[in-house]
Amino acid sequence: MLEKMFKFKENNTNVKTEVIAGLTTFMTMAYILAVNPNLLSAAGMDPTAVLIATCLASFIGTLAMALMANYPFALAPGMGLNAYFAFTVCGNMGYDWRVALMAVFIEGIIFIVLSLTNVREAIFNAIPATLKKGVSAGIGLFIAFIGLQGAHIVVDNSSTLLSYVKFTENWHTEGICALLALIGLLLTIILYVKNVKGSILIGILATWILGMICQAAGIYQIDAEAGFYSLYPTFAMTDFTKIGETFGQCFKADFTGVGIVNFIVVLLSFLFVDMFDTIGTLIGVSDKAGMLDKEGKLPRVKNALLADAIATSAGAVLGTSTTTTFVESSAGVGAGARTGFASVVTGFMFLIAILFAPIFTAIPGFATAPALIFVGFLMVSAIVKIDFNDVTEAAPAYLCLIAMPLMYSIAEGIAIGVISYVIINLICGKAKKITPLMYILAVLFICKYIFL
Repeated sequence: MLEKMFKFKENNTNVKTEVIAGLTTFMTMAYILAVNPNLLSAAGMDPTAVLIATCLASFIGTLAMALMANYPFALAPGMGLNAYFAFTVCGNMGYDWRVALMAVFIEGIIFIVLSLTNVREAIFNAIPATLKKGVSAGIGLFIAFIGLQGAHIVVDNSSTLLSYVKFTENWHTEGICALLALIGLLLTIILYVKNVKGSILIGILATWILGMICQAAGIYQIDAEAGFYSLYPTFAMTDFTKIGETFGQCFKADFTGVGIVNFIVVLLSFLFVDMFDTIGTLIGVSDKAGMLDKEGKLPRVKNALLADAIATSAGAVLGTSTTTTFVESSAGVGAGARTGFASVVTGFMFLIAILFAPIFTAIPGFATAPALIFVGFLMVSAIVKIDFNDVTEAAPAYLCLIAMPLMYSIAEGIAIGVISYVIINLICGKAKKITPLMYILAVLFICKYIFL
């Protein structure tokens, strides 16, 4: 039955590999269980309710992706979008969180319509093959950068913006975390080279265990104010009644004092970032997994985009910010995931996490960092497929890949790539290879920078 549904043989995989890969994806994403409630609580939402909503939205979205598209892509409330929700819409603009949830819900409905009418699929297919390689490599740099930050290897610096950690300063917090992450990274690489199954997952668990040993020995010390918490998991149960505080609240939004123009701006902002974050993630992860066909198209992309859209609206009803396809899915792909069965495993882990959320939220950033940094390396390899002799193709791909980590956004990388691709090829007399939809996208991106 499983073979018929997920086609393991056709995709050169097996149940064991998919299970390990699904667990790997979940482990790299588990931080969202701690981060999302923390961020949205700043908007006035109950953190426990947000935690439950996050688990349920992730389960629904990831399972939809598995059953509708048979792809190993996991979904959860997106980073960046949750911060925009909490600090811009509810913070700077002063809107009630119920209004923000309604904007997310409507965005999801619009996406469902766009997915059913092939608009999102057309956008996915309109992006040139070379630019897709740039997106894949850019996402590799982006998630590696996230990993370096999560490991505290790269830290803020007042004079150069960023710098490497000073291991001897704050040794019991930042220093030891960075060292453990480096040890975990080396272990992951060595296991991968030796073809050990589950090398990425083993790297995460081993790094976490080393951290707990260091805490027991007093080398790692808790500093809650600086964001360094106990590495030991707790076994407290979740208060399920809290979900009532957010479930369906988007339909109770009070629009008093909310201008229609301002609401549309908020809606379009969610719409833009979610659309191109999702498309970028699908391009990058599917390219790394070898799922794109000879024309650079992703089979069943319509189903994948529809699953993502359904998850967005469902998440808003449950009480969380935009649910989207997670770039950390690439960790599962790196561990061998090729079918939706890996997503089934990831989805059910999110469901189980409702019961034992405190265990999963104890997974520290420095433990998942080695997985992100190494998978970033695997994805950057797409750059070798770019023809650097054709500058009209290579330069936009380069601008796209370098923009993603520096601007901290997949969507911005795609925007820079599309705009530069159209302008460079148009002025250089190669307008014939620019599709009409690419012109439209370039204009829309430019308008976005002017008006949003």
